[in-house]
Amino acid sequence: MLAKLTSKNQLTLPKAVTSAVAAAEYFDVMAENGRIILTPVRVNCADAVRAKLAELGVSEKDVADAISWARSER
Repeated sequence: MLAKLTSKNQLTLPKAVTSAVAAAEYFDVMAENGRIILTPVRVNCADAVRAKLAELGVSEKDVADAISWARSER
């Protein structure tokens, strides 16, 4: 099966390929030995938020403090 790369770097995957894997809206993409490897993943929004906060160095205490501040009467 062929998939054409558009001028905007987009691919449309054949229905037979996507039907052969678990239903997924997102794929992990890797390049390995001249091949593109797509792995279906489930994205949990809460996990994505936690990962971004960790990347930014924001701790659970920072979040709790921010919530307390926002809920306090000013």
